[in-house]
Amino acid sequence: LDMNVTQLITIGGDDTAYSAMRLEETAGGRIQIVHVPKSIDNDLDLPHTVDTFGYQTARHVGVEILKNLMVDARTTSRWYFVIAMGRKAGHLALGIGKAGGATITLIPEEFRRQPVELKRPADTLVGSILKRRAEGRKDGVAVIAEGVGLVLDPRSLEHFEEIERDAHGHLRLDELNLGELLKREVHSRLKALGLKTTIVAKNIGYELRCADPIPFDMEYTRDLGYCAARYLIEGGNAAMVSIQAGHFVPVPFDRLRDPETGRARVRMVSIESTRYAIARRYMIRLRRDDFRDPQHLAKLAAEAGATVAEFRRQFEYLTDDEPPPLDLTAPAEPESRAAVTGP
Repeated sequence: LDMNVTQLITIGGDDTAYSAMRLEETAGGRIQIVHVPKSIDNDLDLPHTVDTFGYQTARHVGVEILKNLMVDARTTSRWYFVIAMGRKAGHLALGIGKAGGATITLIPEEFRRQPVELKRPADTLVGSILKRRAEGRKDGVAVIAEGVGLVLDPRSLEHFEEIERDAHGHLRLDELNLGELLKREVHSRLKALGLKTTIVAKNIGYELRCADPIPFDMEYTRDLGYCAARYLIEGGNAAMVSIQAGHFVPVPFDRLRDPETGRARVRMVSIESTRYAIARRYMIRLRRDDFRDPQHLAKLAAEAGATVAEFRRQFEYLTDDEPPPLDLTAPAEPESRAAVTGP
C-alpha cells in the first residue's frame, strides 16, 4: 500500500495462495489480487483434470530420469528408491511412476490409517522385491513421494538416533532422509529373510522444478498469464485463475479456503479413481490375488524362505488397504468441480 500498488498477481503453490488470500483480506479492497496456480506438486484444489503449471514439465523430466535408472538397475541387478517431491500429495510421484513404468510407486494417500508405522511401507517394498524375484528379476525402481515420510508414526522411528530432533526431543519428520531410512529398513528386513540386494536411494526434485518448460506448459502459462492480467484490468479480484475445458474459470478465494485450517485447500490423489486403480495394476506389489492362488503363493513363500503360513502372517496384512477391484461396467460419474468453482 505504501508503494501505491493497486493490482497484484501472485504465482505459486498452496502457501503462496494462502499469502494472497491473507493479503487480500488485510488490504480490505484497496488491492486487487489474483493468484496463478504454479506447483510441480499439482496439489492446488482444482478439478482432477486440471493441472497446475509446472507439473507436466516436472513429470516429463522425471520420467526421463526414471527410464535411465531403470536401465541401470537392470544392467546392475540393483534397486533404486527414488524420492520425488510432493510434501502433502503424491501426484508427481504417481505421474512419474505410472508414465515411466516404475516397478512400484508409494504415495501418502494409499495409507488409509495414519500415522503409519515404518514397517508398512518397508514391508510393501520388500513384498515388491520378493514378487519381482519370483518372476526372475532382481532389479527394480520404486518411486516414493516424499509425503510418505510425513505420515509416518514418530514412535516407529525412535531407534534411529541420527534423525534430527527439535528442542523438545520430537523427531523432525520434515527433515527426514526418507530414501536412506527405507533403504536401511528394507535391508534389515531382507537380511532377516536371508536375502541380500543392492539398494540405491536417490532424491529427485530440484532438477525437476528448474527444468525448461515443455510446450504444454509454455502454452498453458500464456493462457494463465493473459487471463490473470485481463481479469484484473476488468475489475476482477480475490480469485485463482484456472483454465477448465479450454475456458477461463476464476476460483473465488472463499471457495479455495479450507474451513478447518483457514489455508488453501490441498488436492490429494483420489485413490478411488480409475486412474489410480490402473496405476496399481501396473505395479509389481503384493495383492489379494497373490494370496488366493495357492501355486503362486507357494512360489512367493519359497522366495522368502518361509512356509506359506508364515508368509501369510508376515505380509498378507498389506492387502488391507488395497482399493476394491476395478469395475468398468458401472463407471462413476465424472467429476464436475468446475460447476462449483465458477463465479
